[in-house]
Amino acid sequence: MIYNERETRHQQVIEAAKQMMTAARTAPKAKGCDIIEIMLITDEDINTLSNALKQMGEELQRPGMIRDAGNILSAEAVILIGSRELAMGLNCAYCGYPTCDARAEGVPCAMNTIDVGIAVGSACATAADLRLDTRVMYSVGYAALKLGWLPGCNYVIGIPVSAGSKNPFFDRK
Repeated sequence: MIYNERETRHQQVIEAAKQMMTAARTAPKAKGCDIIEIMLITDEDINTLSNALKQMGEELQRPGMIRDAGNILSAEAVILIGSRELAMGLNCAYCGYPTCDARAEGVPCAMNTIDVGIAVGSACATAADLRLDTRVMYSVGYAALKLGWLPGCNYVIGIPVSAGSKNPFFDRK
């Protein structure tokens, strides 16, 4: 049997993206509490996400969002990593309040945000090991959050994934 890389690339990227999701899931988390949600989108869902991001960029007059909306159309897949809200009870004051009980409603626990960052780092490290092109995009995560794609999450980051001769997420205008 003969396989042409150009014909198998999309499926290879999807399989690699699944490995990235596993790396994000197994990343260390504050107090061992797993409140991370992870989603992989492809094809038409990337178009839906791009359209939502472009609309947000136009409404908010944010050219970077409009740029990112076009940029993710070069992705074979987009990984979304978010966290649900759970105060860790550490009274660390990273959120700006002296104790977890003093924290105002709607202010996220800093540990939840840090957990997302560690999961994103693990996913991107896996992508680098597999020689995939990625970029961490808050704007993509924000659009996914507004679409309600990770129910219960209040913080989401997007990672577009590609495998080409040139990283489409690097040299951007």
